[in-house]
Amino acid sequence: MELVLTNARVVTAEAVFTGTVRLQNDMIGELDSGSSSLPGALDLEGDYLLPGLVELHTDNLEKHFNPRPGVFWPALSAVLAHDAQMVASGITTVFDALAVGTTVEEARRLDHLEILTDAVSEAQRRGVARAEHRLHMRCEVSSANLLELWEPFCDHHMVSLVSAMDHSPGQRQFADIAKYRHYYQGKHRFSDAEMDDFIARHTHAGDTYGPANREALVTSCRRRHLPLASHDDATEAHVLEAVSHGMVIAEFPTTLTAARLSREHGMQVLMGAPNLVRGRSHSGNVSALALAREGLVDILSSDYMPISLLQGAFQLHRQVDLPLPAAINTVSRNPAQAIGLDDRGEIAPGRRADLIRVRDIGEMPVVREVWRAGERIF
Repeated sequence: MELVLTNARVVTAEAVFTGTVRLQNDMIGELDSGSSSLPGALDLEGDYLLPGLVELHTDNLEKHFNPRPGVFWPALSAVLAHDAQMVASGITTVFDALAVGTTVEEARRLDHLEILTDAVSEAQRRGVARAEHRLHMRCEVSSANLLELWEPFCDHHMVSLVSAMDHSPGQRQFADIAKYRHYYQGKHRFSDAEMDDFIARHTHAGDTYGPANREALVTSCRRRHLPLASHDDATEAHVLEAVSHGMVIAEFPTTLTAARLSREHGMQVLMGAPNLVRGRSHSGNVSALALAREGLVDILSSDYMPISLLQGAFQLHRQVDLPLPAAINTVSRNPAQAIGLDDRGEIAPGRRADLIRVRDIGEMPVVREVWRAGERIF
């Protein structure tokens, strides 16, 4: 089956041109400049044609599963609602980030992990998910039961990325205890006394379990050749530890120093698109815009707001004067290559036909159509 997309502003990894892209079954075939007069060619009316976006770290699935405190939505329904939001945002490959271990004790955490991984697997197996889903396990090293929670999933066929996190007080994202207090007290409605106890318990947990859990997790992942990401690195020591562990992605470094050192040591720097769109970090750390202006952003992630991914890429183009192909690479080719997915992420012959049609209305880009493996899914 052949589909011809014409009169498009085609954004390849290196250039933008007005032309035509032929899809042959699930692959991208020829690219031509100019318009096609072939019967059945789809006129994109001058809209952009971009590669499907690749999202490495989104917490969005858990929000659909647990939309209110104490409310747990049927898992397959939650997966499909999440999937629809991803596709409508132009995301054709999504790494669903699931928390393994938590800063707030919850007896049902293992049950929830099993329920969600089973639901993602079922949606994929039955062909009802429109995007391609993989799993990103966000492992909280300060959690006493981390290794117990991780063990059932270490060989799961959908686990494709693992990050080592430490959200204990005074560490990384929450080096400033006042910001830690503000975030968790606001989130969980703790009294001052409850918050003091929470800080004391989780400081102890980080000191007691963090180092050993991190080493054991890294050993487990390296044995299975699972790509590893560091998380919220702030200092030179954090970066050097990540390098020694063979981590390939630096997720959300919190300082300019950590971002620069991560790049110097060969890690890809991933920053949050919401940080970029808002112009600042919600927790007071370094802004993605500041790092982008230093040339230190390789990959964007939508994190907690799916629509921000494409919007963030266009802001890199507008606010940092990054050429549009380079800006789009941060949400397509770069994340795909970082994780070893060499069959997608750019518009080029022989790549998988994951494509999105985008209209730029000035304030933001709007996704109008989406194809995955040559099939229209939105």
